[in-house]
Formats: sequence, structure tokens, C-alpha cells
Amino acid sequence: MAARKAPLLGRLRIGYVSPAVLFVAVLLYLPFLWTAYLSLTRYDGLTSPEFVGLKNFGDLLDDPALLTSVRNTLLWVVGTLLLPVGLGLLVAVLSYDLKGGTWYRLPFMLPYALSGAGLGLVWSFILTKDGVANQLLGALGLPGGHTSFLQYGPGNTIAMVLVWTWQQLGVNTLLFVVGLQSIPKAPIEAARIDGASGWQLFRHIIWPLMRPLTIVVVGLALVASLKTFDIVWVLTQGGPGRSSETLGVTMYRDTFVANDYGYGSAVAVFLTVVTGLASFIYLRSQLRKEDARA
Repeated sequence: MAARKAPLLGRLRIGYVSPAVLFVAVLLYLPFLWTAYLSLTRYDGLTSPEFVGLKNFGDLLDDPALLTSVRNTLLWVVGTLLLPVGLGLLVAVLSYDLKGGTWYRLPFMLPYALSGAGLGLVWSFILTKDGVANQLLGALGLPGGHTSFLQYGPGNTIAMVLVWTWQQLGVNTLLFVVGLQSIPKAPIEAARIDGASGWQLFRHIIWPLMRPLTIVVVGLALVASLKTFDIVWVLTQGGPGRSSETLGVTMYRDTFVANDYGYGSAVAVFLTVVTGLASFIYLRSQLRKEDARA
């Protein structure tokens, strides 16, 4: 009887999983395969694709705009890991044991309710040459009243990273607070009895116990920074002169503005490979550290 039930349960499990697998395949894998095919063609979206092999990738590597996009994308990666993640951890730790800590964290959470496009629209009124920031500096008689925050690279990218930090700080704080709440109380209390406090307590007890969550938070931030698009497009559209483009913006411009779907698909494949490799290298290094600790 048990032998008959096992194959039946196996078939049922396949039936339960199949819709999800089909859903993922249709929405993720098939579009990527189509994009990979288009990257090997010359295609304007109207005529039939013409196979050109690896020509688009050769043109991509010779494109000077690619170096700017890669530089700006790296700035986004470094800035995202240092600011939204680092400051989120700091706010979470400092407010965790405070009475009414939830209310202290609330102002950091509110900006996350804005979309990337909405965030870019709000800050475009603040950071433009005649925007709120310059008008306020001028009214107060402070230096910098004529600063071009978004006119020159890489300063415009740094300004947008700060805007991104303002939005993402809250969600990272929330994730770290959840991690702090999941830490067993016994090791912390034992460390406090032994005289540990402040930095010592955080470095030797709290931080190691939060390591699994930190790996997830940093991994999500890494992928998000590599794919940055909406806030850059709304604030600068990658300009002036493509000086603030990221790989995501380059992909969009070449595909939907220049109508060069083959070349844009090559940028998309390049971005996918970079994101996959970065995620793989990061997760592999963290797993090796975990194995070494074990």
C-alpha cells in the first residue's frame, strides 16, 4: 500500500509545482532567451531580425559610453553598500534598545513609500540649477547657491546615490531590526554579565549573529544597484551627454530611444552576466566564510 502511495504523491507534487515552474519560465526564461537571440541580430523592431553574430558585443566593447556606464554602475554599487546598508544598520542598532524606537525609525521609513519615478520627480525640483536647494542656499546667504548638482559627472551620480539613500535607508533599517529581534537573548545577556557593552558587544556578539541576514541584505542591495534605472532616467535621463548613465539606462536608451533592439539586447545580456557573476562571487565568498567558521 505504501509503495502505491509513493508514486501517487510524487505525481501530485509535480502537479503542485508545475504551474509555478511554467509561470517562471514564461515570464523570465523565455524573454531572456529571446533577448539573447536578438543580441546576435540587427533589429529595429519593424523589419525581420538579421543575424550578425557577435558584432553587437564587439561594438559594445568599443563603445566609449560603456566605460562611463560601468563606472557609474560601480559608483552605485559602492554607494549603495556604504550608505543605505551601512546607515540602515547604524540606525537599527542605535534605535533598537531605545524606548519608543519605532517612532525614531518612522521618519526613515516614510520615503520608501515613494516609487523610484516619484522619488526622481520630487528631487528634480530640489536639485536642478534653479531648484529648491539652490534657492534656499541663496536665501540664507550660504555658499553653493549656484551649484549644478546634476550637470557634471561623476558628481551627478553621487548626488543621485544620496537621493537613493534617502529612500532605501528605511527598508534596510527595518530588515536589520528584524534581524536584531531574531537574535537569541541568552548570548547577549551573558556577554553583558561578563562586562561587554557598546562596540565590544556589537562586534563580538550581535554582528556575528546577524551575519546570515546581512548576507541577504547586502546581496539584495548589490543586485538592485547593478540594475538601477528609474531614478536616473527621471532625474537626468543619463545626461548631460550620457555622463550619468548606468548599464540599465544604456540598455533602455539603445533599445527604446535609438530603436536598435539588437544592440540594446546585447547591453541587456551584458548586464545580466555582470549581475549574475557579481551575485555568484559574493554568495560563494560568503559561503566559504561560513564553512570556515563551521
